Amino acid sequence: MLLCNIKDSSEQVSFREAVLRGLGRKQGLFFPDRFETLSDVPGLLEMPFVPRSTAVMQHLLGDEIDAATVERMVTSAFDFPIAARALDDRVHALELFHGPSLAFKDFGARFMARCLAEFHDGGPMTILTATSGDTGAAVAHAYFGQPGIRVVILYPKGRVSPLQEKLFCTLGGNVHTVAVDADFDTCQQLVKQSFEDPELKEGLGLNSANSINIARLLAQVCYYFEAGAAVNTIENMVLSVPSGNFGNITAGLIARRIGLPYKRVIAATNANDTVPRFLASGHWDPNPTIETITNAMDISLPNNFPRVLELGERHGLSLENLLSSLALDDDETRAAMRTLHRRGYLADPHSALAWAALDRCLEPGEEGVFLCTAHPAKFMEVIQETLNLEVPLPAELAAVRGKTVLSSTIAGDFLALKRELTTVC
Repeated sequence: MLLCNIKDSSEQVSFREAVLRGLGRKQGLFFPDRFETLSDVPGLLEMPFVPRSTAVMQHLLGDEIDAATVERMVTSAFDFPIAARALDDRVHALELFHGPSLAFKDFGARFMARCLAEFHDGGPMTILTATSGDTGAAVAHAYFGQPGIRVVILYPKGRVSPLQEKLFCTLGGNVHTVAVDADFDTCQQLVKQSFEDPELKEGLGLNSANSINIARLLAQVCYYFEAGAAVNTIENMVLSVPSGNFGNITAGLIARRIGLPYKRVIAATNANDTVPRFLASGHWDPNPTIETITNAMDISLPNNFPRVLELGERHGLSLENLLSSLALDDDETRAAMRTLHRRGYLADPHSALAWAALDRCLEPGEEGVFLCTAHPAKFMEVIQETLNLEVPLPAELAAVRGKTVLSSTIAGDFLALKRELTTVC
């Protein structure tokens, strides 16, 4: 599998190199040079999730990793349930939050961890990643206790729900968490700057587990086929995806490119509406990041959007017809939570926002699937405020609720991060 640096096409690497390096020159994202179309999508949709996902990953990776190894990696990574629940005869909720960190990020983080277990040569390795909530927990749990790997997770101080924070900031050991006194976009930029610093990159063996890493992104392609298996007529399927950093939507578009014949996809954002405005006007004009109740999507500079554009410009997807984007504010999100609850479905704010976008855009004859990206209990405070409802804690959250957060705090500048990294690593 050949991957190119989107910012420097002369830099071409294997999948193994792309996984180990994370980012290319000029902070460029690695992306496949080409995609092949699957030969038997109807047959795949008849398969159980793990065998189907193995076949999808083997197709994407080609002959770089042998089939038995891919099967072992997928089976080990995806060892938790996935569910497509019918809300009515036209709409399904694709529940992606049944993994150990109770969020969809478990799919990508756990598969990437298996990749590094295969590729790591035993030298120093530090996983440096930024999170607006769910990524931190998924990465922390995927790498916790893994010999030879140090994990450093940056997150915006005070902008992650308390239970989310405790899920990844109470582990200790090889997981070090850093509260940055800034927004998520700053955290993300600090990660990129670190990769441009030779002293840090080489000395610490830096890698990133954000969706900038291609291993995480490709793993997320798999669950879109589960959505396709849930509906009656896949050609009429419309997907609605909660979108912050746009890795999830990129994975959905890759699924379309390799042959999953759904009709269209909606990127549902909150008030941080850079992409909806861009698609409407053609102007890329990010505003300062706004704090919302869908905090995992409080991102004004989505890292993965260049990959979305690459799928249109280089890989032939007609984004104008395939992709739309809609922004909803907190009031609309809370209203969606209330409506879903009256209909018998409890959704976290991100998932409810995706449903609201779908409900607004679904046309006659279409079937909708909205992605449910986090367990409602991870946003207990919002659930209580909005629905006046006490959510029973799943075991994973009950175990950390009373624990002490172990994070250090730094200012949102690169020198502060560099001092922190050289101290803890």
